[in-house]
Amino acid sequence: MNAILKPNLVFLLCKEVQEARLAGFTYRAGAYNGCSEAGLQLILSRLAMELGGALSIFLAICGSCLLLISAWKRMHKEGKLPPGPTPLPFIGNLLQIKTSEPFKSFLLQKKYGPVFTVYLGPRRVVVLCGHEAVKEALVDQAEEFSGRGSWLLLTATSMALLRRFSLTTLRNFGMGKRSIEERIQEEAQYLLEEFRKTKGLPFDPTFFLSRTVSNVISSVVFGSRFDYDDKVFLSLLRMINESFIEMSTPWAQLYDMYSCVMQYLPGRHNRIYYLIEELKDFIAERIKKNQATLDPNNPRDFIDCFLTQMEKEKENPSSEFNLKNLVLTTLNLFFAGTETVSSTLRYGFLFLMKHPEVEEKVHQEIDHIIGLNRIPASEDRMNMPYTDAVIHEIQRLTDIVPMGVPHTVMRDTQFRGYHLPKGTDVFPLLGSVLRDPKYFSNPQKFNPGHFLDEKGRFKKNDAFVPFSSGKRVCLGEAMARMELFLYFTTILQSFSLKSLVPAKDIDLSPKLSGFGNIPPTYELCLVPR
Repeated sequence: MNAILKPNLVFLLCKEVQEARLAGFTYRAGAYNGCSEAGLQLILSRLAMELGGALSIFLAICGSCLLLISAWKRMHKEGKLPPGPTPLPFIGNLLQIKTSEPFKSFLLQKKYGPVFTVYLGPRRVVVLCGHEAVKEALVDQAEEFSGRGSWLLLTATSMALLRRFSLTTLRNFGMGKRSIEERIQEEAQYLLEEFRKTKGLPFDPTFFLSRTVSNVISSVVFGSRFDYDDKVFLSLLRMINESFIEMSTPWAQLYDMYSCVMQYLPGRHNRIYYLIEELKDFIAERIKKNQATLDPNNPRDFIDCFLTQMEKEKENPSSEFNLKNLVLTTLNLFFAGTETVSSTLRYGFLFLMKHPEVEEKVHQEIDHIIGLNRIPASEDRMNMPYTDAVIHEIQRLTDIVPMGVPHTVMRDTQFRGYHLPKGTDVFPLLGSVLRDPKYFSNPQKFNPGHFLDEKGRFKKNDAFVPFSSGKRVCLGEAMARMELFLYFTTILQSFSLKSLVPAKDIDLSPKLSGFGNIPPTYELCLVPR
């Protein structure tokens, strides 16, 4: 018989050889149907190749399964992590999470409960939803959850000593020769002058508000305010505004998930890096100027205080007081002190134009308590419960940082029956607290009554946490609260807000929602009262 067998014979022989192998028999070459030794060798070699390919695929599948099982076991070692959607290798839960709306994507508590685990790419994150879960972690177990979580787009120092120093220094400036309140009142008057120049014509309030708010924190960290027309100042404000927007884009979310890859790739995700570096360069230059004229006995600003402490600890090689941390800490104060308050004011104007009846009640309370001539003061707040409630409700629904700043557990932690390994990142969803239906009767609706009792007196609400809570509460909370009250009352004392569209057509949806909720761009008119 020829060495090359007919197809049907090849099939039969292959089948018999396979069956014989499975039965444990060994065949001599050339033993079947007069097949030549060369032909049989050819068949066996082809059979081996086919079996080898199938075996490779089988082993690959088995290997993948073993890796998944191993990863799953690691996730649940020494107890168990909170439940959550099953992650896929490398991409994690990216298919379940919209990078364009990460906060809404994280609202999985109906399916998994108020504490659950998601994977942002390869990064494991435990998410906390609702007031009880967030309070239990950040307040009741504050020490365990006090670490600052990783967020690569805005590098920040997490040393507790620096945090205490920053808080103390801000308080000292607030109680110095010229208080924080006086600085805010002065800036509010500068703002009124700029508003009067608009002469009731339409304008975009974005940079009007960012200039005035930024000058308050600038007077603390840099020792002086900027002129509103200063080109360097305007450039800084544009960079801060653009940075906040970039942080909330889908690109930013992807960069944070896959920084190990994306930092080497071109694209929009690199824009935020360059913006932050430019801001750092500006701060570094200001530090050099302070160093050249430093008088340790007469500190002019936050930078001077930090430089003085650096000098005291210059012999300590492990000191946290160094130039790098000075730049980062100053950047954090300057950035947060500018963007969060100005964004809340911008959103607040929209809410008041959407609800003109609320603005009218605020006008009435201002006229009754402050009048039209005296400059508003922070002590007026206790006598103005409705205005106070309106500002709280604006903050609640504005929800500037809906996902909260990431935390990290400092050690292996038991939480609600789950095991959180040391270093696990935690997202306390502040937006879920500010809209917790257990604490707000109609959480999606703008209603100052959420902060008023039956007699119209202001009432506190434990779920009001726009500045977070626990050990990592916002450093500038006291300053921000004072700014919001003084700016709203000063502006509404002198002007009425006029929308360019009917109230019912005002869209309150954020322009972007990611790390922050970015207010929509709009114009308004200010009508003198």
